[in-house]
Amino acid sequence: MFRPMLLTAAILALAAPAWAGESAPVRSERATMTLAAEMASVAPGQPFRIGLRQRLAPGWHTYWTNPGDAGTPPELALTLPEGATAGEIQWPAPHRIPFGPLVNYGYEGNTLLPLTVTPPAGLQPGQSFTIQAQGNWLICEQVCIPEEGSFTLTLPVEATARPDPAMAPLFQQAEAELPRPTPWQATAGFQGQQGALLLSGEDISPQSVKEAFFFPAEWGVLDHAGAQPLQVEAGALRIGLPRGAAELPAQLAGVVAITDGAGVRSAYTVSATPGPVPALPGAAGTSGLPLGQALLWAALGGLILNLMPCVFPILAMKALAIARLSGAARAEVRGHAASYTAGVVLSFLLLGGVLLALRLAGQSAGWGFQFTSPVFVALTGWVMLAVGLNLSGVFHFGGPVGAGGGLAGRGGHLGSFATGGLAVLVATPCTAPFMAAAIGAAMALPPAGTLAVFGAMGLGMAAPYALLALFPGLANRLPRPGLWMERLKQGLAFPMYGAALWLLWVLAQLTGPEGLAAALAGGLAIGFGAWALGSAQGARGRGRLLGRGGAAIALLLAAALLPRLHDAPAPTAAASAEAGSEPWSEAGVAAARAAGRPVFVNLTAAWCITCKVNERVALSTDAVRGAFAQRNVAYFTGDWTRGGEEIATLLRAHGREGVPLYLVYPAGGGAPQVLPQILTESIVLRALEAPATTAGTSPAGQATPG
Repeated sequence: MFRPMLLTAAILALAAPAWAGESAPVRSERATMTLAAEMASVAPGQPFRIGLRQRLAPGWHTYWTNPGDAGTPPELALTLPEGATAGEIQWPAPHRIPFGPLVNYGYEGNTLLPLTVTPPAGLQPGQSFTIQAQGNWLICEQVCIPEEGSFTLTLPVEATARPDPAMAPLFQQAEAELPRPTPWQATAGFQGQQGALLLSGEDISPQSVKEAFFFPAEWGVLDHAGAQPLQVEAGALRIGLPRGAAELPAQLAGVVAITDGAGVRSAYTVSATPGPVPALPGAAGTSGLPLGQALLWAALGGLILNLMPCVFPILAMKALAIARLSGAARAEVRGHAASYTAGVVLSFLLLGGVLLALRLAGQSAGWGFQFTSPVFVALTGWVMLAVGLNLSGVFHFGGPVGAGGGLAGRGGHLGSFATGGLAVLVATPCTAPFMAAAIGAAMALPPAGTLAVFGAMGLGMAAPYALLALFPGLANRLPRPGLWMERLKQGLAFPMYGAALWLLWVLAQLTGPEGLAAALAGGLAIGFGAWALGSAQGARGRGRLLGRGGAAIALLLAAALLPRLHDAPAPTAAASAEAGSEPWSEAGVAAARAAGRPVFVNLTAAWCITCKVNERVALSTDAVRGAFAQRNVAYFTGDWTRGGEEIATLLRAHGREGVPLYLVYPAGGGAPQVLPQILTESIVLRALEAPATTAGTSPAGQATPG
């Protein structure tokens, strides 16, 4: 009797509706899709949520409501019992999905697209509530494949709705990924092809915002693949917006996804009426600098860069090259001038491209970033040493250069090109006037605009030598080649030795005694290799073979020391520990300002010659020190010798891509005053005397980089 009863119960169970919180799946090799419900049972008239659950194979993705450069979002058509209603799909914040030169907005992995359903109030407990849905979606990897499927979801009706414990975490996660209304004031604006979105609120700070990106609600309003440079300061963040091809709407709406300092990502809906390009409150907003003005400032900065101290060693190489052109044919003069100009401009373009690539990869990089690497500093110092030994006659390239020798020797145009590239590399520790604003604007432009600004900077730096290409007759005004040229060549070796010594000092600030010892050993190997190579160039047969072999072994020994330089620990006392100051920190500045003290911030680096000159001639004088003491100024020094995200964020917040940066916070509160890159004692004293209402302007009368 018992067994027949069990059999009957089993048959009834099979015949009954399948009470389940998830429909039968629609499967392919690329995705598994279901219709899921957060409730195990529903109640009459009480809304509940369902959702299209996506489980995608690795590498495949679907799309947000604005798919980006290509694609289409999933669609879901519901068939509901009479009297039931359903809302629209609620879209979680998307992610950027690069595909070649394009960028899509969408979802990878597991995602739930929720929506709300309200059953009719006339349902009775014991009944069932059935939802039927027809869905279609585009799923893409290297190719895009349209898929579709039908779903049926049947839920029991009870007097009180009962959550499904298996589905509750899924819907909780989906809710956490949905954009919330922004708690901050939003303003946006455009000028030409560039714009910005500014969010202002008390809880925004460089420590609380690590990353931010704006996803526009409408297709084509922005360049989806364009960079969106981020600037953050206390109380505001600014996202650069590259314009797209579509017409600008009356309201710029979308979603801002922000990753905080703990790595947690949250999203907010924003909407703003486009107007003038907004700037950070504490800056003058040079990121909105028109492209034409940015190009002009870049060219002027590049021209002035020739007068900066870090370029002096390369001027020695230029002077020797110009001397050799005396009496040369016009075509030869033009060729060497063009080769040097090409080396400078292409090196600037390469540097700009590297900065863009690092930024897009999420890394912090700014002007002079390569000098934060001990390996790069050591290699540059060894190159300077080798160039000096070459000028001293220890070895030579392309044939000996005697008194009245050839104009440039074999491969002379390649040498002119390489001289231009080397000039750019060693110029990066210096920041000339106009350069900071131009570079800050460049990093807010689309990639083409960024490279145009860097190219203009290269043309400015190469301009004095490039004049020879336009007016080659100028070379004939120089003295004819002779013994004096050989003496000049030997004398110009000493600026190279000085540059090598300076780079060793920089390396000592980066790595301490351990790294310095490795660099000195490498310099000894380079010197031996140069001597061995010079001996081989004056020998024949076995002597030449031995000399070249010795030079090769010396180079290998120097290269073997590079891992030790890379792994050398940073010294505990950084080179930027300016006397009378304390290490910069956001908390330290905030505490000093809360106490009503004026604050002076000096962001510097050991490799920044401009910084060191400013500290000596403007910040270490008795008058400035006395003014600091008299006004109870809190003096903070930020060391960027080996890089660092916190200082990089502060630099970007004020429109700078490298050091130096000088900020003066007035005692009465307000935005900081940004001083010029080239300081004098009077500039600093006037800044300390200026009232709080002048904060944000440069005492030199030029616009402050924002």
